[in-house]
Amino acid sequence: MNKNELSAAIAEKSGLSKKDSEAALNATLDAITASLKKGDKVALIGFGSFEVKKRAARTGVNPITKAKINIPASKAVSFKAGKALKDSVQ
Repeated sequence: MNKNELSAAIAEKSGLSKKDSEAALNATLDAITASLKKGDKVALIGFGSFEVKKRAARTGVNPITKAKINIPASKAVSFKAGKALKDSVQ
């Protein structure tokens, strides 16, 4: 399912127009993104939680030349599914 299909599904289930459901979806995604940028954790009870995790700098190896390369520290978004979501998928 892509973003357009999700927006259409929201419109169908909620009775909102497709334009309104797309605006609501965009607002939700923007709010989650802004919160993660600030370093906050976003928890949607029953669905799951989004969190920014730090990756430490490390040394890697170029598989072609076998030369060692330095991989800088970075941040990555992680998602942990909630119990209700896990139970509904099984």
